[in-house]
Amino acid sequence: MEFRSWIKARFEAAHKVARHLGKCRELHGHTYIVEVAVSSREVNELNMVIDFEELRSKLSEVLKIIDHKYLNEVLQEENVTAEFLALFIYRELSKRLPQGIKLAVVRVYENPDYWAEVMCSDR
Repeated sequence: MEFRSWIKARFEAAHKVARHLGKCRELHGHTYIVEVAVSSREVNELNMVIDFEELRSKLSEVLKIIDHKYLNEVLQEENVTAEFLALFIYRELSKRLPQGIKLAVVRVYENPDYWAEVMCSDR
């Protein structure tokens, strides 16, 4: 059995995919939506995987790095994609989680129709 808790957040940022052959090679921006799921094989003494506010606070720490920024400069990458952002958020948020809680999924939406995700595969 595994428990999962999800939260959703938004941030604004600009980027480009420099080697893209279409219009995405030009500087443009998004209102990104990030969905995060954490998992545990058990709940704590409050019957939670993690308190939603604690998880939101940790995700906010990560998003402060990229919110309202030019992502290519901040992340030092010429091709910033939704996949690249999902991996960045996954790595940064994983470092901040309490012991025993795994980051299961990070989804990054560029708009309601396009998203990428990173999933934990060590279970």
